[in-house]
Amino acid sequence: MFQKKKGIDIIVHIGGITTFEEANRFFENRLDEKNLSRIQQIKNPEIAVKIVNSIAMCEPETVFVNTGSESDKAYIRELAVKNGEEAKLPMDGHTIHFDLKDEQGRIVDRTYYISNEGEDISSLANKMDRAKALIDIRDKMTGIMRGKTMIVGFYMRGPVGSPASNPALEITSSAYVSHSAEILYRNAFPDFDKEVDRLGHFYTNIHSEGLNRPEDLPNARVFMDRSHQTTYSFNCTYAGNTLLLKKGNHRFSVDKAVYENRGNELSEHMFITGIEAPGGRITWCTGAAPSGCGKTTTAMAGHHFVGDDLAQMWIDENGSIRSINPECGIFGIVEDVNWEGDPYLMKLLREPGTEVIWSNVLIDENGLPHWTGNGEAPPLRGKNFQGHWEKGMTDADGKEIPVSHPNSRCTLTSSALANYSPMSEESNGVETRVVTYSGRDSNTMPPVWAAQNSDEGVVIGACIVSAATATEVGATGVKRAPWANAPFIPGSLAEYMDAQFKFFGNEKIAQDKKPVMAGLNYFLTDQARGGTSSKLIGEKRDVKVWLAWLERLANNEVDVIKTPIGSLPTFDDLKNLFKTIIDKEYSEELYVKQFSLYIDNIVSRIDLQLEAYGKEPDIPEKLFEILKAQKEGLGALRNTYGPVATPSQLEV
Repeated sequence: MFQKKKGIDIIVHIGGITTFEEANRFFENRLDEKNLSRIQQIKNPEIAVKIVNSIAMCEPETVFVNTGSESDKAYIRELAVKNGEEAKLPMDGHTIHFDLKDEQGRIVDRTYYISNEGEDISSLANKMDRAKALIDIRDKMTGIMRGKTMIVGFYMRGPVGSPASNPALEITSSAYVSHSAEILYRNAFPDFDKEVDRLGHFYTNIHSEGLNRPEDLPNARVFMDRSHQTTYSFNCTYAGNTLLLKKGNHRFSVDKAVYENRGNELSEHMFITGIEAPGGRITWCTGAAPSGCGKTTTAMAGHHFVGDDLAQMWIDENGSIRSINPECGIFGIVEDVNWEGDPYLMKLLREPGTEVIWSNVLIDENGLPHWTGNGEAPPLRGKNFQGHWEKGMTDADGKEIPVSHPNSRCTLTSSALANYSPMSEESNGVETRVVTYSGRDSNTMPPVWAAQNSDEGVVIGACIVSAATATEVGATGVKRAPWANAPFIPGSLAEYMDAQFKFFGNEKIAQDKKPVMAGLNYFLTDQARGGTSSKLIGEKRDVKVWLAWLERLANNEVDVIKTPIGSLPTFDDLKNLFKTIIDKEYSEELYVKQFSLYIDNIVSRIDLQLEAYGKEPDIPEKLFEILKAQKEGLGALRNTYGPVATPSQLEV
């Protein structure tokens, strides 16, 4: 069973400083007058001890305490350029950052949970026992910041004052990481002590890029100490491995929801967006999808943007599910971002006025960024993730090198978006009435289907299957992606699943505020539905219709076709929505192609899940009961209609 503060606190053990008094004496000896006066505003002894031991271990030449002021932000931006971590581009406020060629995504194989004896760790993750991790961290991080400036930042993962926000320290020698944190998170230096006292905890993140050489990458590590809510990252620069406020702290928040507040709180890999209906009604929607599977695009498809990646959720005293975004910016994949599907984002990327950190895109000879799928004419040459690039270049295997890496990113503030919602900074979050789950599924599930109750909704999330994306180094093929959160679930899947059932089934949720829980699939191909093309069925903008249908369903304004896997939309409702929402004619032929149930494919998918979860200890029996009932219902349909059941047959 997971326990906080179990085993030695590695950073304190290495640094050797245990009291507030010792910490203050150390600060007085090592910090200049300006930064000493800043650190002395932190009165919480635990915070001071974490910071001082980070300094003692990493041995930086100087320490910069970042208060979040405009002058501090300017200093960090300039330091990133001075250090060669970023380069300025001709468009004002735009910079380019390149990670090493072999570090273009999360280094899953070198990412570990620090484990204690008798503690369950997710079967989908790597672990290292505390004694061994101590040796690795001590050997590789001691003195790693010699000759460098350590930047200490104080952030809130969520609005100040929210019951679901989490305070966090970001301690790094990388000005690029600190610059990214300033865009993506809320600097809360003036409120940090107060927020830690209010919430009773904080996270600590310690990172150094080291010498940032290709030969050091085998020794790159990301460690997550759940017991002491501290992450360690070294010899790497990609933000998913280094900006540990993001997915590192997301993991700690998952632990908090599962082991400290089960049934009342969730920490999810989800966007948050508001869907507007005629008359001005706004229905708030969250949605899970693995990285690189359309979360940002879906979030942008809403009329009122809150977040594109993470969500903290809880049940309030009025019986509604509330959601906040821990972030206040976007670290988004740019591949296939274009004017047709992402006009709000493209405006910020192509027009002056917004600060943007680009990473791993191509920069042409005029300093203009380019990326795959932007709908624009590509340049003939430039510099990209692997160095000099020219059109037609191939790699060692003879494969053409793309304009940009598939995991190329842009980092910018959410408030610059035309559809940005001020509700993003509301400490009480937004009332959430739609919850979706999706992945890259080319051949099985329809574009949208809704669960008939909360337990079935949890099972939709548990059964996400997705093609691998470029967000993980070396990942290939199709794999299970439970709740699109599996890489970030520290403990057992059984405990996490139990927390999901208990949350969405909580009797505290008012009857008229229960969410619609649904599956989405944007990646169904023509080939999978009897065609000859490998192209996707439908268009990118169709997502607006799927969300609109779910919004109307949450407000009891559309009909449904009930099936063993859940409720499907009717043709008449979709036809009207396609015309109303995106001014597109929607044919019955396309509807039948998209919403017929290809029973053998779905049954195979169910069998995959039954087998996989059958190997996991203590999985709630509810999951197996629901999947077996779905399989039985599909079998009956097959006996009546054959391997394909059309919507008209399902309506009978």
